Parts: sequence; C-alpha cells; structure tokens
Amino acid sequence: MPVTALSDNKQSVKVLLMSGIQHAFLIPEYQRPYAWTFDQVDTLFSDIWDFTESTGGPEREATYFLGSIVSFINEKGEQEIIDGQQRITSLFLLLRAIYEKLTKGAKTEESKNFIKQIEQCIWRANKLTGKVNKNEILIRSEVVSKDGNAILQSVLENGSADPKAKDSYSQNYLRFQKLFDDASSSSPLMIYNFLYALLNQAVLLPITADDQDTALTIFSTLNDRGMPLSDADIFKAKIYNKVPKNEKDQFIENWKDLDERASYAGESIQQLFYYYMFYIRAKENDSNSTTPGVRKYFLANKAARLYEPDLMDNLRVILGFWIVVAKHEPIEDESWSTNIDILRALDILTSYPNEYWKYPVLTYYLSHRKEPQFEEHFLVFLRNLIYYLLTRYLIAPTINAVKADILKLDVEITQATLPRFTFRDIDLSQLSASIKSPNRNAVRMMLKIIAYLDDAQDGLMPASWEIEHIFPQKWQNSYFTNIPDDVIRDKIEHIGNKLPFEKRLNIVAGNGYFGKKKESYAKSRIAVTKRMTNSPIHEWSLDDITERDAAVAELLRQVLERWNADYQHMDQPSETAEDPTPEQLEMIRKFRENGWV
Repeated sequence: MPVTALSDNKQSVKVLLMSGIQHAFLIPEYQRPYAWTFDQVDTLFSDIWDFTESTGGPEREATYFLGSIVSFINEKGEQEIIDGQQRITSLFLLLRAIYEKLTKGAKTEESKNFIKQIEQCIWRANKLTGKVNKNEILIRSEVVSKDGNAILQSVLENGSADPKAKDSYSQNYLRFQKLFDDASSSSPLMIYNFLYALLNQAVLLPITADDQDTALTIFSTLNDRGMPLSDADIFKAKIYNKVPKNEKDQFIENWKDLDERASYAGESIQQLFYYYMFYIRAKENDSNSTTPGVRKYFLANKAARLYEPDLMDNLRVILGFWIVVAKHEPIEDESWSTNIDILRALDILTSYPNEYWKYPVLTYYLSHRKEPQFEEHFLVFLRNLIYYLLTRYLIAPTINAVKADILKLDVEITQATLPRFTFRDIDLSQLSASIKSPNRNAVRMMLKIIAYLDDAQDGLMPASWEIEHIFPQKWQNSYFTNIPDDVIRDKIEHIGNKLPFEKRLNIVAGNGYFGKKKESYAKSRIAVTKRMTNSPIHEWSLDDITERDAAVAELLRQVLERWNADYQHMDQPSETAEDPTPEQLEMIRKFRENGWV
C-alpha cells in the first residue's frame, strides 16, 4: 500500500471548503444519493448554535469537531470523496441558505463581511476582480439518481428551491433557511457570532489519500458518525475503479438496476454478496464453521474476488432466483421457476427459523442449473433438505444445530448433482412426539407442508396468513371445570389444534368456538382449513386435539420419510418407493373425512 501523507491539523469549514478552489469536490457515481433527514439537519444547526452560545464565538478560542472527510485526488485533479459526502453537501447547502438570506437583508458591515467569506466557500472567483462566478461551484455530484445532481447545482447557483419538491437537496436547503430565520428572530445579536463559529471554529479532519484503494482502507478503520458507506458501496467503488473508462457508465447503470431489483425482492446488494460468499467458499472446499465478515472476505488478497469477470453475472443470477422465491416471477427459459412443486418446496423452506437453508439452495442452483435433469434433481434435493432441516429442528430446536452440517453440504453440492447429506444422526424415535408438540418456530413450516399435501390446494398459500388455534387461546374458565389451566394451555399449543388461516378471516373468527368458526373456515382459500367445515364435530375438545395430533404427526412423519427415501433412491430407478397400502389409504380417507388433514 502506498504511504499516504496525512495532515495532523484539523481545518475550519471555511479553509476546507476553500480548498475546492484548487481541487474541486466530487461526489462520485458509486456513492449513495444524498439522504440527510430533517433530524440530521436540525442537529447540525443546533449543535453549532449551542456551541456558539456556550464556548464559541470571536472572543473565544474553542473549536467544534464535525468529523472527518476521506478523499483522494483523482486523475482530473478533483477531491473525490470516499467518506463524508453527506456532511460536506449539507455544509454547502447551509452556507448557500445563509448567503441568500444575508444578500436579501440589510447590508451591514458584518453581513458584507460574511457574504464575502461564504462566496469563497461556494464558488470560484475571478483572480483579478474577485467577483464570483455562480456557475462555477466548488462541488459537483455524479451520483446516479434521477435529477439529484442537477437539483444540487441549481440550488447552489440560484439560491432557490421548489417548496413542493420531494428531493433531499431542496427540502434541506429550505429547512436551513427556516432554521436561520427562526434563529435570527429569536436571537438577532447571536447571528454573526454563529456565522463566525460556523466558518472558523467548526472544524473537520481532512484525510487525503494517494489513491482510491488507500482511501477506502482508511475509511474502513474510521467510526463515522454520519451515514457511512456500506460494504456494498465499498465494493462498488473498488470495482468501478477497475472498469475500463468506456464501460464505467454502463457499470453504474447495471449496479443501479441490481440495487433496485434487489429492493423489489426484499433483498439488498450486500445480501447478494453474502450469499455469493457461501457459494465461493463451497467451491474452494471451505467448510469452516467460522463465517468471515463479507467485507473482509471480498477485500482479502487485494480484493481479487471482486474482480472476477463473472461476479456481476452471478449476482444477477442469485437475484433472479430470489425474485422467483419472493415474487413468484418466472425466469425465461428456466422451467423450474414455474414448477409448482418446486415453488411449494421453496415456500416451505422460507418458514425455516433461520437463514441456513438459503446457502445450500443457492449453491445447488448456481452449481447445477444448466444441467439437463436440473428440475427433477432440484425438487428431490429441496424436499430432502426440508426433511433434514425440519426433523433436526423439531428434536433439537437451536439456531446453530445444523450450521456445521450445512457448510459441509455446500461443499458436497459443488461436487455432485446428488450430494451426500452428512448431517449428524438424531434419534428419530422422538419425531412423532416432537411433531405433536413442536417448537413454536417450526409450526409455520409444518402447516405449509400439511396444506400442500391437500389435493384441493390451488397454487401457493396466500401471502398473508396466521396460525389459527381451533380451540381458542382465550377460553372461558367455565368450559373446563376439572382440568388444570397449565394442561389446557399446553394442549392448545399442540399441532392438532392449529391451522393456517388468512389474516383477514382470522380477525373475524376471533376466539369464537368451533361451530361458529367453521363459518369463517368455509371462506378460506387454504384447502386444509376449508376442509374443517366438513367435520362432523360440533364442539372442539381436548380429545379432538389429541386425535388430530396423531393424524397430523403420522402424515408428516410419513411424507418426510418418503421425501428422504425418494432422494436416496434417485440414482436407483429400479428401486422405486412403494405405493400406499390399503391400510394407509383408509387412514388418509378417515383423516380427511374428519377434516384433520
């Protein structure tokens, strides 16, 4: 890393901004849009005002530290800002707002003095006449946003903003004007002291690096009090610096599109990098259970992983996958994305209590999506993953119970279409009991499986549904006279007393009893819930919960074991799983007749 010459001295706002005369300030494309809120604007103004009242002003030697500005001088001779752009942009807006008020107010010796000082902070001046050119602003923005850059330039040139505008530049500029007006009305004698403190005693620490890489490294070690760059922002900056000049604009547009679509899918670019990290680790045979930070991982070895030619393509592929999961929008020429069984398996996995399921699913997709039998293999893989994740969570419901197994599976996935599941053995004899009285975090996952087993279920589950307690959680004390409350409360939380139910209908059903609730169940688009209206039972009791417990537990156990067996036999076509026996078919018929499944 090249050695960076840093100044040990803080600089006043005036001195720092005037340095823009020699090296204008640039907010580069890879920075996030200006986004300070009124809270931050008000804090900046009030902090400097309070400082002026307490320890600042022309008769005192105190200083007020506003933070650091990290930059480097780019090839055009501009100060390209890595960190501090939100703060420095706000200072330009504040000074322009004050300048506009001063120039339209009474001309005193004080006002003329500060008008001149502010001019030197915002615009270039003719070296002979000293007259400022308001078209030559000392800061410009190239941030990719709709009209933001032009708005900033217009506000600084013209000193006006549309009161109806929704952009942060306009709103904050007008806010600064209001704050100055209010302060001038309430404490007119303080105004010039405030301006002196703002320009001369409010200080920043400029850190100017030799190049972008060094600036980013310095930034990453600082504790910024404003709106620091995210890991994704840093990655964007480093990639942008490596992109050929004629491709930079396209890169920024591609990044912007990726960012917008990620938000649409309920994700972020940073998360996409996180998911991608697990895929790369798997390819590199890395199953270490200690997960590195995403920034540290991608910046290692001189950020070599960021410069891989297929990085952006892989991020787009990952995002496309999540749009299928979150929005059910298919991918062109990928038939799996409209396969209802695959979509249902993915929907079941989204209710797993943590995110560990995502890493093997994405690793499998990235590793095998172009193979001829991908769709068939993907389905059995997903169902087997459900088997392992759910059974182990039911018996050992801890967050990290499968972490090490997942990371080993990731590696196996990159090496085989039908990877080995080397999960630690568990005592499956406990499974039925664990299904009947499951950890509450596993219930949604179980209810989805039950719902999708119903032949009458059309498509996917509704987006908004809740866990319905058939026997209400709030029962009348008179309903049971000889059963302890703790026994009732435990029984109510059994799987046999729960259904998936649309939120809007559940509000109506409330805590009514079974006969009344069936009227609401009849309106449900969830087949297993609607089927409960056919139950001959008029009053749902604890005994009914017990019977349904047994039915649901048996059905779930059988289907989970069947999914596991299907996977084991996938590469042995001759050893197909047996059809249900007559006894099993009769059991299913009875369960459905009673509305249990």
